[in-house]
Amino acid sequence: MLLTRIKGPRDLDRLSQEELDQLAAEIRSFLVDAVSKTGGHLGPNLGVVELTIALHRVFDSPKDKVLFDTGHQAYVHKLLTGRQDFGGLRTKGGLSGYPSRAESDHDVIENSHASTVLGWADGLAKANEVLGREDHHVAAVIGDGALTGGMAWEALNNIAAAKDRPLVIVVNDNERSYGPTIGGLANHLATLRTTDGYERFLARGKELLERTPVVGKPLFETLHGAKKGLKDFIAPQGMFEDLGLKYIGPIDGHDIEALESALQRAKRFSGPVIVHCLTQKGRGYTPALEHEADRFHAVGVIHPDTGLPVKTAAASWTSVFADEMVKLGHERPDVVGITAAMLHPVGLNKFAEAFPDRIYDVGIAEQHGATSAAGLATGGVHPVFAVYATFLNRAFDQVLMDVALHKCGVTFVLDRAGVTGDDGASHNGMWDMSILQVVPGLRLAAPRDAEQLRAQLREAVEVKDAPTVVRYSKGVVGPAVPAVGRIGGMDVLRTPAPEVTRPDVLLVSVGALAPMCLEIADLLDKQGISTTVVDPRWVKPVDEALAPLADRHRVVVTVEDNGRTGGVGSAVAQALRDAGVDVPLRDFGIPQRFLDHALRKEIMAEIGLTAPDIARQVTGLVAKLDGRYDNEPAATVD
Repeated sequence: MLLTRIKGPRDLDRLSQEELDQLAAEIRSFLVDAVSKTGGHLGPNLGVVELTIALHRVFDSPKDKVLFDTGHQAYVHKLLTGRQDFGGLRTKGGLSGYPSRAESDHDVIENSHASTVLGWADGLAKANEVLGREDHHVAAVIGDGALTGGMAWEALNNIAAAKDRPLVIVVNDNERSYGPTIGGLANHLATLRTTDGYERFLARGKELLERTPVVGKPLFETLHGAKKGLKDFIAPQGMFEDLGLKYIGPIDGHDIEALESALQRAKRFSGPVIVHCLTQKGRGYTPALEHEADRFHAVGVIHPDTGLPVKTAAASWTSVFADEMVKLGHERPDVVGITAAMLHPVGLNKFAEAFPDRIYDVGIAEQHGATSAAGLATGGVHPVFAVYATFLNRAFDQVLMDVALHKCGVTFVLDRAGVTGDDGASHNGMWDMSILQVVPGLRLAAPRDAEQLRAQLREAVEVKDAPTVVRYSKGVVGPAVPAVGRIGGMDVLRTPAPEVTRPDVLLVSVGALAPMCLEIADLLDKQGISTTVVDPRWVKPVDEALAPLADRHRVVVTVEDNGRTGGVGSAVAQALRDAGVDVPLRDFGIPQRFLDHALRKEIMAEIGLTAPDIARQVTGLVAKLDGRYDNEPAATVD
C-alpha cells in the first residue's frame, strides 16, 4: 500500500499523478474501515482527501502553517503527517478527533469551534511579516459552513486590508456544515458553483481574438483590463475581490492536479488569495452520500459495508427534548426554534419537519442567534434556542446585554452539558453554569431525568420576562429518579431515618448526577452518616428554602457536572452566607482545567467525580467534625 509508505508530507513529492490517485483511494478505504470501528467525523474527511494531499504537496509543513476550520476535517492531515494508528481515535491515549499540538508539530491550532481559523491565519501571517520570514507561508482551510460565522468576516476584513501580506485561504465548499449550509453566503457560493467561470470564458475569448489580425491582441488586453466587470457579469465572485482578495476558482476539489496548480499560483501571489474548492462531503462512500441529513458528518460505531449502527441507540436526552418540542409546538403557536447550523445534532429536526415556518437556522453564528432571539421575543413569540453548552460561551455578551438586560423571554436549551468525553477539551460543557451565574434575572434548570426535562422545558417557556436555560447531558438518558417530597421548589430525593433529629449531610444534587448522589448517600449510610438528598431543579436562583434546610444539617455538599469555580456550589455557599447560615460546605465538580479526550466515565474517575471518591471525602469531613482529626483515621468507603 502507498499509504503505509507515507511517513511525512515530503513523501508525497515523489509520487506520480497515478500514484496520487491511488493514494486517495487508499485513504478513503482506510477512513471508512477505521472510523467505522471507533466512531468519529467520517463524511467531512472523505470530502477533503485530494485537497489535503494537494496542500501538503504545495506547502512545506510544519515550516508553512496549514490550518483547518473546523478541525474535524483534519483526519487526512493526520495520516499524511505520520499518524496512521487510528485504533484509539477519540479514546484515552489515542488520537484526538481534532488537531492536537501534543500529537504533532504539524498541528498548529486545536480548533473544534468554527470560524476561528482566519483570525489565527491573520496573526500568523503578520508574525511572518514582522520577523521577515519571506519563505514561510500560511494556508487556512475553512469550510463553507464556518464562513457563516461572524468571526470569519471580521478576520477577512482585516486580512484584506494588507494587500501585500501573503496568505492563502482555501474555501472548502461542500454546501454543508453539519447539514446543508444556510444563508446568503451559501446562496452566493451556489451561484459560483453553477455559473461558468470567468477564466474559461476569458481563455476562449483570448484564443479567438489572438487569431484576429491587427486588432485582436489590443482588444484582448482591453477585455482583460475590464475583467472585474466581466467577472461580476459572468461569475459573481466579485464579492471577494471587492474586499481586496484575489480569487481563484471554483476548482474541482477532487482533481489533485488542478488543486496543485491553483494552490501554487496562490502561494506565489504577494497578497491574500482565496482558492475556492468544490468538494463532496462523504465522497466515495455510498452510505454517506445517501444520508441526506448530514452525509455521515459524525458517526458512532457502524458496519463499514452498510453504514448502519452496530448497536441500537437508546433514548437520549436530545431525543426527549426533540419530542417534547414538537408537542409544545402543537400547543403553543408562539413557540419557535433556533439552531446554529446544528438542526439534527440538537434535535430540532423534528420540530422543523412539523413546523417548517417556525424554525430558524442562523448558521454558525451563536451571537447573532441570541440577539435575533431577543428580537423574536420582543416581537411577541417565544424562541427556544438549542445549542451545545460549550458553544453558548460564544454568545455570552448577547445573553447578558441583549436578552437579559431587555428582560426578553428566551429559552436556551444546552445540549452536551458537563463532561462529554471523546470530543476533547473544547466540547466539555463545563462553563455554562459558571458564566451564567452572573447574568441578572436569568433562571437555570438542570433536569435529572427525562420526566424533569419535559416538565422544566415547559416551565421555562412560560417565563416571559427573563431568559431561561435548560441544560442536560450528552448521550443516553438514565432511569427516572422519583422524588419523595418537596421543600420549596426543590425535590427531595432521599430523607434520613425518622429518628434522626439533625442529619449529618445535606447533599445538593445537580441535574443528571442524581443517581450518583443517591449512591453517595447509600455509601455514607453504611458508615453511619445520615444524609438528605435534594434536587434544586432550578439551580439559579438558589431556592430560598435551601438555607433554612442547610441550617438543620451539619454539613452541606454540592455535586455538579460543571466547573467548580463560580458554579452551583459557589452560588449555594454565597446564599448560605447571605442568610447567616454558618455550616461547612464542600463543593464537588469539574476542576478548572482542560480535560483530554476519553470516555466520560474515565474522565469522571480521573477527576474524582464518582460516588466512592466523594463519599470517602465526605466521610473524612464528618469525622473531623466528630473530633477524629489525627488520632483516629476516617472510615473508608469500599
